Amino acid sequence: MSALAHVIAFRSARFDIAGERPNPINPIGGESVLRWLREKLSESRYETTEPDAEDWGWYIDVKADGAAYLVGASGEADDQAPGHVDWTIQIDRHRSLKDKLTGANKLAADDRLSAAIERLVRQDAGAGEIEVSRDA
Repeated sequence: MSALAHVIAFRSARFDIAGERPNPINPIGGESVLRWLREKLSESRYETTEPDAEDWGWYIDVKADGAAYLVGASGEADDQAPGHVDWTIQIDRHRSLKDKLTGANKLAADDRLSAAIERLVRQDAGAGEIEVSRDA
């Protein structure tokens, strides 16, 4: 994931990390939060792919407003608070080589998809201890 990704970190017991398919690359959760997010985003007419595994967690591709994004998620169970999971969602905008060379189409601090995901986490994820970083 890019160093310029927006990151939303939170704690929630809403998503079942134990019920997820095993990540075949690395034993990291994230599928359940992305399945929830995919359903919520599709209600707002965002195009999304099915969650897939990566070595750092799970990801979906999202198309929105003529742009393409990679939305990644990872979760770590809290041994001190059973049922609670520390989740991290990262939003990264795909950019062509030309975009990167010219500085075009960067992920803006006020990116609409990032704002929508943050709003969903705050309203519907049963989330606490929410921290948002927009290093764009």
